[in-house]
Amino acid sequence: MRDLIVTENITLDGVIDTAGGWFNPVGGDAGVDQSDLIAALGEQMAAADAFLVGRVTFEEMRGYWPYQTDDTTGVADYLNTVRKYVVSSTLQNPRWQNTTVLRGELRQEIESLKSQPGKDIVTTGSMTLVHALIAAGLVDEYRLFVYPVVLGHGTRLFTETVDGMGTLRMVETRLFNSGVVLLRYRVV
Repeated sequence: MRDLIVTENITLDGVIDTAGGWFNPVGGDAGVDQSDLIAALGEQMAAADAFLVGRVTFEEMRGYWPYQTDDTTGVADYLNTVRKYVVSSTLQNPRWQNTTVLRGELRQEIESLKSQPGKDIVTTGSMTLVHALIAAGLVDEYRLFVYPVVLGHGTRLFTETVDGMGTLRMVETRLFNSGVVLLRYRVV
């Protein structure tokens, strides 16, 4: 059975909404060595052969990543080639290679994906979808890249309306040169 991994870039106060401009997916702070962070992203990409997102995140990514020709992180190449699954009842033509639109009941669609042979299934962004996955008890692991930023507002990963998380067990912490910390938790 494949694992469903929620990977999020998150502020110290739990915000995952990047609309405030606090997160730069291809840069970061000028002059800060991010080779260790990029290597960790490469490890995660190598361990996953399926990428799951909601429609809004998918459309934002589809409008950005296929056009990145100077991306040195490997993210553009990964997203352009990985098998992508979009949960949507309205998206008709995904217009991005290797994309399947999931239109059925969420639990059935995800359990079907998890039962197929393969590596990890990763989801990122997709706040509405991630909250639904948590509530349905479908998440196996959380990988949180915690940025040393406090916003005080914005959509949070864990809210009082999100239920179904269960107990978490810490499996890894890793500090990067940039001050970002990776926290990995398995659902027990």
